[in-house]
Amino acid sequence: MNAYKELRDRHQKEMNAFPIGAAFSNEQFEKMMQGWGLTVKDTDKICSLGGGCFIRKSDKDAFLEMTSRHTKERKDAIAADETGDGFIYDMFYYELANHEYCITYDYEETFNALCLTEEQVYADKRLTHGLEKARKDYLKNCD
Repeated sequence: MNAYKELRDRHQKEMNAFPIGAAFSNEQFEKMMQGWGLTVKDTDKICSLGGGCFIRKSDKDAFLEMTSRHTKERKDAIAADETGDGFIYDMFYYELANHEYCITYDYEETFNALCLTEEQVYADKRLTHGLEKARKDYLKNCD
């Protein structure tokens, strides 16, 4: 069981259920707006999330609450791991595998996925320990 993956999957499920629209063409934009009961001229009723994604302004507070809660839950889980052998290990192991560390031998994508910097990781003994342990185990199990 990977505690990080469980949290990540729960967050992803909640994000997938949120009414986020995506449009990369005028036709897709019109269809997205119609799905919300709006017209293409109702742009004052939507917010851009960037990357072609949108939410209704009426959903903005709920979206911000959800994303803030997700961030807090992840930070709390990291803080609760006193040694780096639990949640921290799980998150590094999962993201190293997810970003094919065994091919790249580069931490950048792993750190980016976790919203961590190299400086943050190496300044925290728990994070450094969890990363090193996860790296060794991942490479040992990598085919």
